[in-house]
Amino acid sequence: MDNKRTALQGASPLILVLITLILLNGCAVNPATGGNDFVLMSEQQELSLGRNYSQQVMKDYRAYDNPSLQQYIQSVGNKVANNSHRKNIFFRFTLLDSTQVNAFALPGGYIYITRGLLAYLNSEAELAAVLGHEVAHVTARHSVRQHAMSTATSLLGALAGAATGVQGVGQLTNLVGTGIVRGYGREHELEADKLGAGYLARSGYSAWAMHDVITTLKNQELFDKKLASEQGRPPRAYHGVFSTHPKNDTRLQQVIRLAAGGGAKSAQRQDAKFLKRLAGLTFGNSEKDGLIRDRVFYHKDLNFKLSFPKGWLVSNSANQITAAAPKGSAGLQLVLQDINKKTTPRKFMRTVLNIDQTVSEQALNINGFRGHTAVVLGKVYGKQQKIRASVLFVGSRAFIFLASAKQNNLFSQYDKQFMSSIKSFSRLSKADYKIVKELKISLVRSSNKTRLAALAGTSPIALHAEDQLRLLNGIFPSGEVKQGDLMKKIR
Repeated sequence: MDNKRTALQGASPLILVLITLILLNGCAVNPATGGNDFVLMSEQQELSLGRNYSQQVMKDYRAYDNPSLQQYIQSVGNKVANNSHRKNIFFRFTLLDSTQVNAFALPGGYIYITRGLLAYLNSEAELAAVLGHEVAHVTARHSVRQHAMSTATSLLGALAGAATGVQGVGQLTNLVGTGIVRGYGREHELEADKLGAGYLARSGYSAWAMHDVITTLKNQELFDKKLASEQGRPPRAYHGVFSTHPKNDTRLQQVIRLAAGGGAKSAQRQDAKFLKRLAGLTFGNSEKDGLIRDRVFYHKDLNFKLSFPKGWLVSNSANQITAAAPKGSAGLQLVLQDINKKTTPRKFMRTVLNIDQTVSEQALNINGFRGHTAVVLGKVYGKQQKIRASVLFVGSRAFIFLASAKQNNLFSQYDKQFMSSIKSFSRLSKADYKIVKELKISLVRSSNKTRLAALAGTSPIALHAEDQLRLLNGIFPSGEVKQGDLMKKIR
């Protein structure tokens, strides 16, 4: 505190006046907590910001094509939102067709949950907990408060730099502002859990469902750490999960216990009605984005397939396909681009990809498709590396391949595998179309002989099937499904 006082005493009168004006004009009563918050936008501006952001979200994602499930999620979300601190705004809940395990909220009540997360929930109360947590971010105006802090630190940094004449002051403060914007942080997430648990209790759900769903998300994080270690990449985590496991998180348990009215967590019967709603839900990649089966990528709508080296991790999104060698020692990326001008593959590489100088190059003719390939020098993994760049013309589209090894001395070894994948490009056969089927969640009734290890042996899940079945059924990392219960499996 003394350091802050000294810093203000040394500031110019103009900066002190502007700081005072910002603080006075930026104070607003938080609708969820009743406290004074530092914000720099009205509620109407918040709603407008949410509308704009929501349009961007739907450019990057698409809604899951199941009107009945979409309506159900909206109804559960409405139930929670109607018991929140901001009943005056419309909340819009959308199920996204994405494999990501995630949920997030935009200013003004736009809330999204992915089917990747929905698949791992096991009750309506858990769904309500996810949505309630995100509703709480909106009611507590977390994104608006961050926006205000980011704006203020940028403005004050600029003022300080202008007044003191010290170069870099503004840049330093901007970095602080940027840091604040990256995620809500421990206190805001805990506040969202506390408020969300309260909304659950008011809506007739157990507040302890918040603990259950955070446990599910934490188990997902632990599983992904295992995968990340195998694949040589950083682990991914749901934005609301803390470093401590929920069973050891005293503060989390305290806020949920408070919302639950001090009552102990009661064992609930299986929510069979909810589970039946998940039957038929797409698991993993969708046909619209393409499917991976036994190292081969199939895309039904674009009518092509491509094989990858054994042991490589292949992932795809709406914009690209990526394949990584074990431990991330090499990688290959495929992106599509429209050909807007009649040209040759070689000229396309030079004019569109800006490849002027090459180490080596040659024309390609792969299963009747014209193309061109070259080895060029470029910056990869932070250093100058050899890159295999290739392009294939398929109708009015260019299929662009870029590949490189992490260590330049291994490029020649991996380049043979790069070219093998590129040369495997072909149209789908009639037999291929039979393979191009999405995986779906199905339900079976367990018996006293049901064992997850045995089910995993016949599962179409390609990677760590037993772990994934355990995660789907809420019994990770060990245990078995209770006799007579419904259990999720993948078909």
